[in-house]
Amino acid sequence: MHAFEGLEQKIQFMALEVAKQVDETLKVLIAPEAEHIEKVSSRDDYIDNFKSVIENACFSRLHGQSHLDKAGIDFIRAVNIISNNLERISDFSVDIARQVQYLSDSRFLDQFEYRPFFRQILGALDIVVRSLFHRDLSLALRICRAEFILDKLYKHNFDKIIAQLQSGKETRNLITTLFIFRYLERMGDSLLNIGEAVIFSVVGEKLKINQFQALRESLDNLGFDLPMREVEFESIWGTRSGCRIGKVSSDGQGDSTGVIFKEGKFKKIAQEKQNIQRWEAILPGLTPKVFGFQEGRDNASILLEFLTGCTFQEIVFNDDKEIFEDAFFLVQETATMIWQKTLQPGKTPCTFIEQLFSRIEDVFTAHPDFNSPQVRFCGLKVPSTMELLEQLREVEREVVIPFSVFIHGDYNSNNIIYTQKEQRIHYIDVHRSKDGDYLQDVSVFLVSNFRIPIFDKVVRCKLNQVGLHFLHFARQFAREHQDATFEIRLALGLIRSFITSTRFELNEEFAASMFVRGMYLAELVLAHRGRPWETFKVPDLILRYRYY
Repeated sequence: MHAFEGLEQKIQFMALEVAKQVDETLKVLIAPEAEHIEKVSSRDDYIDNFKSVIENACFSRLHGQSHLDKAGIDFIRAVNIISNNLERISDFSVDIARQVQYLSDSRFLDQFEYRPFFRQILGALDIVVRSLFHRDLSLALRICRAEFILDKLYKHNFDKIIAQLQSGKETRNLITTLFIFRYLERMGDSLLNIGEAVIFSVVGEKLKINQFQALRESLDNLGFDLPMREVEFESIWGTRSGCRIGKVSSDGQGDSTGVIFKEGKFKKIAQEKQNIQRWEAILPGLTPKVFGFQEGRDNASILLEFLTGCTFQEIVFNDDKEIFEDAFFLVQETATMIWQKTLQPGKTPCTFIEQLFSRIEDVFTAHPDFNSPQVRFCGLKVPSTMELLEQLREVEREVVIPFSVFIHGDYNSNNIIYTQKEQRIHYIDVHRSKDGDYLQDVSVFLVSNFRIPIFDKVVRCKLNQVGLHFLHFARQFAREHQDATFEIRLALGLIRSFITSTRFELNEEFAASMFVRGMYLAELVLAHRGRPWETFKVPDLILRYRYY
């Protein structure tokens, strides 16, 4: 780390100054003399200056050293985060010192346990520099645990203060004391940020402490005899599921392809594990193998097989026509095989518009203009967006699904993996899988390709081609299984997918093109009321986008 010697000295001095200031703050609470209060306040500008110097050094190194690798950049980012949070601890010290003047009795605080807070804070500050420059994850975890202990100490004193407030006595002193403890508790939040920054500098990805511990426990349970500092965590971006997903592998030269670590809410992760088991029974090897599952209080984590290959979305962008045709053929063959194998007769209600209503507020937040009001012009009444959707909800109640199949539930083109070597398709991110209408998967797949914001003529033509071919494939399946309401359900599914997809697209013109398609289909559906739904048909051109 000789390249960062100057930074090490600066962050060491800053941590030392903050520790001195925290110690002076303790002296203020023990004996609130003007001399002690002045020492706390006078250090504030000095520490602020340290933070500015470190920040400037960090940015100058980022811009001035082109040879910095990812580990070096991660280290500089961690130093910057640590200096910011040390400065916050300094600010909280000043806030505490200022609160003392509002106590009518300087000895009032003695009935509360404030010294344990300072033992934890000073103990954590003492190991900040060592943990960072020695890449010591055990010390980083000790810093993080200080926040947990400070939270417990705060809760204990908070309950005691609230109980005393019930008497109506010493109200001013009690509220002032509560503020002091609140600032001490917030120092714990800053220490947690510091500990997580050290973990980031070692592991190479931003992990919350609960995510890091879940990863470590999952690897331990799987029998990975590997220090965490030798683990590479490559975050997989682009997910909107609310889960943390990353590829985990050794940073050595072994042949291991790694595993996928996924951490999130217990219900979602447990559902994914259960669905993988169901998929394995239907079509072995379709989904990744489960290597480990770890339960927490509210969250859970799972280790999954890392599937080599490309997503279907990546295949569409590939110039190799043969690979594209092979992959697209297998996507359709796999879907047919699953639908036929899991088909269960029995009528169930259609729910596309209900799903749309659960997401419509997010659409209007991203695009307020889409929430158009009712308009009257020359005696003609044009319904508002919500009125039109309410009418669609009534239509949906008239439509039933003739049979169900086991669906993916989130059949986006980037949740379908094609492995060329094995010539097979895999499904990932299956926590929404369930028995349902295959048109949910069809409509999601169609719009997931349409909504890709790439307007190159060649790529766009290929996306149009994928949409039309998959639509014809789905229609063929419907004919073979006498699905008389296929077209109306497809329309409702496309309306849902077109409109809800706009909440992820901030290109106003492209978002509007999807919203207009959804509303156009809605108008077609409503115009068809009173006639048999079996005679309705979705126009193919709805899936064709021309930007060029």
